[in-house]
Amino acid sequence: MHIEPGLVSPDKIWLSYVTGAAAGAYALKLAADSIRARGAVSLIGRSAAATALVFSFFEVLPHVPVGVSEVHLILGSTLFLIFGAAPAALGLALGLLLQGLTFAPFDLPQYGMNVTTLLVPLFGLSMLAGRVIAPGTPYVELRYRQALALSTAYQAGIVAWVAFWAFYGQGFTAENTAAISTFGGAYLLVIVVEPLVDLAVLASAKALKGLRGNPLLERRLFETA
Repeated sequence: MHIEPGLVSPDKIWLSYVTGAAAGAYALKLAADSIRARGAVSLIGRSAAATALVFSFFEVLPHVPVGVSEVHLILGSTLFLIFGAAPAALGLALGLLLQGLTFAPFDLPQYGMNVTTLLVPLFGLSMLAGRVIAPGTPYVELRYRQALALSTAYQAGIVAWVAFWAFYGQGFTAENTAAISTFGGAYLLVIVVEPLVDLAVLASAKALKGLRGNPLLERRLFETA
């Protein structure tokens, strides 16, 4: 979902600094909560693992330019279920930054937009999880319907933010609207694939019972809330 260079002009890009800073501040709030709950070592370990995975998602998994952006298999809901909200948020932000610093410096001016687009839907997914997953249900027991709800919420949030940046930068022209619609349509494939990945990963975790209590994994993966 990388925002293409030039989509938002330099005189308008200031807004992305505001939204990116706000998203980063909330991620740090979640990180502080996580430290109080499980300690700094657990947070650092889970965040490092999430960062490595995000970096590999961006560099290894297929990504295709479509319309106003690129279609990526980001697996945000997977990161949330395996590592928790704070490590997933830090992993997305740091993985994106690492990719920009190493392979895509042309994306750095758009970092505020991209990090907003990745993190705000994750925060929404985290809130939704409290509604669609009963308190007594560990994540390894999720059904397809629940995984689909989480994935759809995350990907829909990404599409909504990409559309916002495109309309903000280029206006409500017929050409821009068509490009946004094309991008949104292409993301339907991601919404189909990601819940299957979530369930496959959760099934693998469930089979590996020795992982219960591992500080590098989200506690709710095996335990009830």
